[in-house]
Amino acid sequence: MSENRRQVIVDITIAAPIEAVWAALRDPAQIANWFGWDAPGLAEEIKFIFQDGAAVDEARHVVEFSEWEGIRDVVELTRDGKQTRLLLTRADGAPIDWTGVYEDITQGWINFFQQLRLALELHPGEDRRTIFLSGSSKPGIGEPTTELGLGEVADLAPGQAYAVRLGTGDSASGKVWYQTHFQTALTVEQWGNGLLVVTDKGISDSRPHGGGSVLLTTYGLEDTEFRALEQRWNDWWSARYPKSSN
Repeated sequence: MSENRRQVIVDITIAAPIEAVWAALRDPAQIANWFGWDAPGLAEEIKFIFQDGAAVDEARHVVEFSEWEGIRDVVELTRDGKQTRLLLTRADGAPIDWTGVYEDITQGWINFFQQLRLALELHPGEDRRTIFLSGSSKPGIGEPTTELGLGEVADLAPGQAYAVRLGTGDSASGKVWYQTHFQTALTVEQWGNGLLVVTDKGISDSRPHGGGSVLLTTYGLEDTEFRALEQRWNDWWSARYPKSSN
């Protein structure tokens, strides 16, 4: 296969030494603090993807994941002074549609490696707790970004400060962490400088009115505070986006 057919999915610089980033890619306990979200099957999924289904080149800091549907994803780390460049590329797949049809795996990798950057830059050695909600819009309900009142915030550039009262009633402030056509991610000081990732998935056969997901990453919240946050978001979400696997 020609290297010209290799597509870049993620290309980010992490303010951490390559040894720390590599450890976070290989240690299952550390992977659980940035990959996916709190779920009963997370440990098994990590083992399947990063251990059983990965070819590892320690010397070159490269992990090649098992082929799926004829596609091969490879992550490579390179030293950039005291920082680390993380490059995730895809071989043999169809051209990536960055603005049209939402695709879970591509957007998921972007989300997760940005969660890795958050963990290493802002929360090294800390444990996270997450809330993940997904579903399709009820008739008359807009995409999550709109319903949460993030229309103007979504227009800000990464690194810019924001402050907003969300549709859930929560006050949130911090900085724009990253953006894609589908995702808006914001650090949230009120969640221990955690992260809110809001995904608008758009209209499809399974989502005739649109829909999406939210991933809340929190640090250092008391149990009662976290449970209240979880209940508030579950109530708000289920009234607008019935649970869906899409």
